[in-house]
Amino acid sequence: MIKSMTGFGRAMVDDGKRSFLVEMRGVNHRYLDMNIRMPKSLMPVEDRVRKVISGYLSRGKVDVFITYRNYTKEDTVVKSNQYLAKGYVDILKNLRDEFTLADDISVSLISRFPDVVFTEEKEENMEEIWTLMAEAVEEAARKMLEMKEVEGASLKNDMLVKADEVRKIVEVIKEKDKEVIPLYKERLENRIKELLETVPVDESRLALEIALYTDKASIDEEITRLLSHMDQMKSFLDETVPVGRKLDFLAQEMNREANTMASKSVDIEITNNVLLIKNEIEKIREQMQNIE
Repeated sequence: MIKSMTGFGRAMVDDGKRSFLVEMRGVNHRYLDMNIRMPKSLMPVEDRVRKVISGYLSRGKVDVFITYRNYTKEDTVVKSNQYLAKGYVDILKNLRDEFTLADDISVSLISRFPDVVFTEEKEENMEEIWTLMAEAVEEAARKMLEMKEVEGASLKNDMLVKADEVRKIVEVIKEKDKEVIPLYKERLENRIKELLETVPVDESRLALEIALYTDKASIDEEITRLLSHMDQMKSFLDETVPVGRKLDFLAQEMNREANTMASKSVDIEITNNVLLIKNEIEKIREQMQNIE
């Protein structure tokens, strides 16, 4: 199934002790580029997060935001820095003796100094945490994938409609192209007669000129290849594996054939129709750039 590279997924998991909120946003990118933002305490499982997401996505720039809440109090302990406290007490005693101050040094006073009393989280069981976290990451990735598939289906339908429009224009060009050679022959004969007047026209020379023109101006090969590219695009869009890079290359080939047709054309109507084809191809190419 064709998937877009843009999408959003959000999931929250809560077991009463801990909760995880995972949000993922994806945009176009040539390769898979993940930017994960989460608490430092969860860094040991970052590689696992990347591996899970990689199982759902193959291309795109993905921003992942993970919010962690721990509701349990037993995971937090209160500690004191004895050496720092002693330093504060010593300094206060020196000030007391130096300036003959009242001795009001107390525990409450010392505890208010920076970093004397502080809280510290106990080291958590990462395997237990990962079990819950993985559930949230998986769900967010699945939701993002669902959105990417819906948008991908819309992109596919739009490209197929534009491909059909290209085919219609090509049929118009093919019909017009049939008229070009006979018309050129007639114009060439009339021009030669005007120049030579009473001198008879060399039919073999005229035939040679027409053959040379036909070979130079023929766009049959370009038309055939362009239609083949359209068929190939449809085939790619029916595949179940990521085809974004294949489509990128195919769009270049479509443009190449259209440009060659435009350069060979000597008929203004054909040229105008080729320009219409180039416009449709450009629209297709823009859509292809959104595909994973």
